[in-house]
Amino acid sequence: MGRQGAARPGMKATLGLFDATAISVGAIVGAGIYVVIGITAGLAGPAMVLSMVIAAAISLVTALSFAELSAWLPREGGVYAFAHELLSPFVGFSTGWMWVVSNTFTGSAVSLGFAYYFTAIVPGLNPAWLAAGLCLLFTLLNYLGVKHSANVNNFLVVSKLLILAFFIVLGVTHMHPSNFTPFVKSGSGVLYGSIYIFFAFGGFARVAVVAEEVKDPRRNVPRAIVLSLVISTVFYILVGLTAVGLISASALGNSSSPLADAARSTGATWTGYVISLGGLLATASVLLTSVLGVSRVSYAMARNRELPSALALVHKSYGTPYYSVWIAGTLMAVFVLFLSLDKVVAVSTFAQLFYYGAANAAALRLKPADARYPRAVPVAGLAACIVLLAFVLFASPQGWAIGVLSFAVGTGIFVAGRKIKSRQA
Repeated sequence: MGRQGAARPGMKATLGLFDATAISVGAIVGAGIYVVIGITAGLAGPAMVLSMVIAAAISLVTALSFAELSAWLPREGGVYAFAHELLSPFVGFSTGWMWVVSNTFTGSAVSLGFAYYFTAIVPGLNPAWLAAGLCLLFTLLNYLGVKHSANVNNFLVVSKLLILAFFIVLGVTHMHPSNFTPFVKSGSGVLYGSIYIFFAFGGFARVAVVAEEVKDPRRNVPRAIVLSLVISTVFYILVGLTAVGLISASALGNSSSPLADAARSTGATWTGYVISLGGLLATASVLLTSVLGVSRVSYAMARNRELPSALALVHKSYGTPYYSVWIAGTLMAVFVLFLSLDKVVAVSTFAQLFYYGAANAAALRLKPADARYPRAVPVAGLAACIVLLAFVLFASPQGWAIGVLSFAVGTGIFVAGRKIKSRQA
């Protein structure tokens, strides 16, 4: 980890379309379907599938904005780079900062999800310490190179989708139609549920932050963003319907490992262990891509001299921004020791809505020749993000407050950095 890494000017393009799509699928299909589905079911009841549809629709319009922005500017840092170029340096910094906040909390949340499923198989372990250890393990993997991380992620993604397909096929023959009545528990519950499940969809743009490491990024990054969202939405809806049909929404809401409990309800105890394995694989892949995402946005911000320059150093042998990687993973490990899952999700969702709103605003600034979709697409995405931000306030005032505080801290860092630069000029 020496400073010899400073000699490398940038990243290597080693990822193909499959790798790129798997990065975003890996970021989406994880804690949302294996853990947050329980929170959503408790709020929305059997109608949580409507929460999924709402979250998917909001994600789709924002994903289209990301797709055209990525085709226009395939640069490391993703939404940070878009906002910086099209809106303003302050908005760009704030967007990058909130990305870092969101995905740091996301990494903590999914590592906790991993720990819950692991302790369902091997009881007696402390989930928080297990989650922290996993954060550090995957930080090491990210440090050793993006291609290594991508290969591990590809294996995790294919494996967890196969296990989810097994869950769906298994559950179809054991579902109880009575679990779907009454279908709508409450309209507000459906909307609140969409906030939490939106957290689960949020990884669709993860590949945009590693655009410089993707081959033919103007073509492959936009394709990967849309493909990953479509694949994940199909799995989410089918798994959600199956889980409610097996053990009811209320039972899902009271479980810390909802899909495993749903599988066990079929009478075959071993199926619970298979689903728990899927939970381990799914949450592990999201954590892996969270460390990847946070480190790359930090790298991009440092390269623009908006964060300490050490974060932009690239390792000579591994081709990774090693200080950014280790700081990102260590922060995730620390957070899991002090925060509960629901607070982590609320803070992450607040920050996620902020930077997705910024992405839609940036897409509105594209010249007509660079825009691929009607202006109504980013307008709808921006409006939806604003509405959901308001719902976060009611769903989790504490999470909203932490999100606002995080934004304020970022603003302070930006102002202080500008003052330092002006004195040095």
